[in-house]
Amino acid sequence: GRRFPCHRLVLSAASPYFRAMFTSDMAESRQKTVVLQGLDAGMFEEILSYIYSGTLNVSLDKVQPLYQAADLLQLDYVRDTCSSYMATNVERSTCVDLYKFADVFSVDVVRKHCLQLIYRNFSEVASSEEFCSLSVNQLIEIISEDWLDVKEETTVWEAVVRWVQHSREDR
Repeated sequence: GRRFPCHRLVLSAASPYFRAMFTSDMAESRQKTVVLQGLDAGMFEEILSYIYSGTLNVSLDKVQPLYQAADLLQLDYVRDTCSSYMATNVERSTCVDLYKFADVFSVDVVRKHCLQLIYRNFSEVASSEEFCSLSVNQLIEIISEDWLDVKEETTVWEAVVRWVQHSREDR
């Protein structure tokens, strides 16, 4: 693993996660070096840079892992910035992936934006490879919507059949 020299006081001031870690009776409060489990080193480096500089660089390729790291470290500003970025950058090519992410992490603003785009462009989205990776509950939520923009119900039927056939043994 990588090492990141930093100040406990700075981390504690920025994050309730670190505040709890360094001010409680946890072993980490007495250790010189702390090992962070379940955290990508590159994302931690981004977050450390933000904590020290106040500047956050968000891009489509790192917004999801950055959100996950911010969620773990309880950094509301980073989480909110990532949510806003995802919500304003939803496109047909990314809406299913972002919807699945937002569904897992309960990012409602992103989830709603994605669903609206999926509803308005169902035929195109349903023919994408990503569509077949939806969970059964996510699929049901989408196809149950009255505002689903399809010319014929057979479009929905064909999408469901394609979804089932994509991974028949799991469905």
